[in-house]
Amino acid sequence: MSETRRKHTKEFKLDAIALVQEQGYSVVRAAESLGINENMLRRWIKQHREQGGESFRGNGNVSAEQQRILELERQVRELKMEKEILKKAAAFFAKEVK
Repeated sequence: MSETRRKHTKEFKLDAIALVQEQGYSVVRAAESLGINENMLRRWIKQHREQGGESFRGNGNVSAEQQRILELERQVRELKMEKEILKKAAAFFAKEVK
């Protein structure tokens, strides 16, 4: 008997956390009203407390720092390709001048 795993959006998780932290619901009551396991809600609260804005990025999403690294790596690849093209062009024109 296999259950399909439900996926919750970042907004859903933040709303669930807000029920507890801002509206004064107990974890048990908030979890019951949302139809989720109370331990899951406790994990979300802990993760949000520890990671803040970096929590609940989802699959494939990266932190701002990781995104910056990926962008810089892409730029390095492009610059290397441009450098190779310029080297070949310079060699070609050097032959033409002789």
